[in-house]
Amino acid sequence: MDTSLASTSPLGLLRPQLRSVGVTGTNGKTTTTSMVAAIVAAADETSARATTLGTWVGEQQLSADVSMVAFRELLLSAIGRGVRTLAVETTSKALAAGFAQHWPADVGVFTNLTHDHLDVHGSPEAYLAAKAQLFMTIPASGAVVLNLADPCSALLDEVVPAGVRRLGYVVGGVHADCASLPLQLRAHRVQASVSGTRFEVSGGHGFEALAGRYELRAVGAVHVQNALGAALATAFLGYHPDAIRQGLRSFAGVPGRFDVVSEQPLVVVDYAHTPDALARTLVEARGLLTSPRGQLWCVFGCGGDKDPSKRPEMGRVADQHADVVVLTNDNPRSEDPERILDAIESGCAASERRAVWHREADRRAAIHHAVARAAATDCVVVAGRGHEAQQLLATGPVAFSDREVAREAVRAARMLPCPLR
Repeated sequence: MDTSLASTSPLGLLRPQLRSVGVTGTNGKTTTTSMVAAIVAAADETSARATTLGTWVGEQQLSADVSMVAFRELLLSAIGRGVRTLAVETTSKALAAGFAQHWPADVGVFTNLTHDHLDVHGSPEAYLAAKAQLFMTIPASGAVVLNLADPCSALLDEVVPAGVRRLGYVVGGVHADCASLPLQLRAHRVQASVSGTRFEVSGGHGFEALAGRYELRAVGAVHVQNALGAALATAFLGYHPDAIRQGLRSFAGVPGRFDVVSEQPLVVVDYAHTPDALARTLVEARGLLTSPRGQLWCVFGCGGDKDPSKRPEMGRVADQHADVVVLTNDNPRSEDPERILDAIESGCAASERRAVWHREADRRAAIHHAVARAAATDCVVVAGRGHEAQQLLATGPVAFSDREVAREAVRAARMLPCPLR
């Protein structure tokens, strides 16, 4: 979000009319923000949200833009329609530019921190410092919602102002560094299938009413973490547990985030473009295989003009978790696509590879290659671009949707007599 216009926008005059939930982290920001909006809607209120995909009031998308102008227009529209609670995805770039000073959140949610955007911030410490801006500006009447599986939560806790309430959630075990932080919600017995995700929640420290069984339409255990963050944030703001459960149950997911476009073979489009996110997505996908003979395919690349240090690590992650790796272009931008692919491959020497590797720079051809050769019991993960509708090449942007091309490949494969593998 471009904050250069913030100083000329009277945001301070608008803020008292809205309560804001700000969400930051490396992974899960868009989904958690959208879950907050779904809970607000389930409480029979008009919701409003700003994410990296655009701005919405209710189901009406106001803009696909993420500028400060679009944000101000969102605020005016939300206030005009009686919105009480605004959900805002806050990126590290926007926070580093001062967004939280211009629009402090009443509740700040932290999802996690992994390797990303080092080309922008220069170091992991600077990246975390940018994220910390959200939590340093929470008013004393507000709260921070922290993922206690991530040790960075303990570091963020140190910069939270006095009087702000700390709320913790976790899926699985609490990290040792976060052992002294309060834990309100813990998820366990997570079961994910192509039809959705189920899990149990234990609640404590004033949030016992949130305990019990939950069901999500969204596919993937990773969404449980997002759901806990959204549940705590909205519960703190006074939303009833019934609205929280209904909102989470009704939420269908964000386009391009573990987006199932076919079931036989299982074809998933996901925005995973960091080593940690790719690992999580592939582990999630393998858990959905229904046959011991099912293979996991991974079609991915890395963006050009962006943090080159993560490329070898992405190659190692893909080789570790997939059975077949199909290396292809992502958004090469001004860089030589072949050099990007070389950098990815450098992370895993040919003699040490666990998976079978194919290299096909043309992304459409790579997706068709994987889907045509996948058996009905296999899973193909197309990673890196998710919802994006354009591919960024040196010659300029071209229309390209992973979701549409994956569907196109599935239709074409169904016309073949058998997989080509």
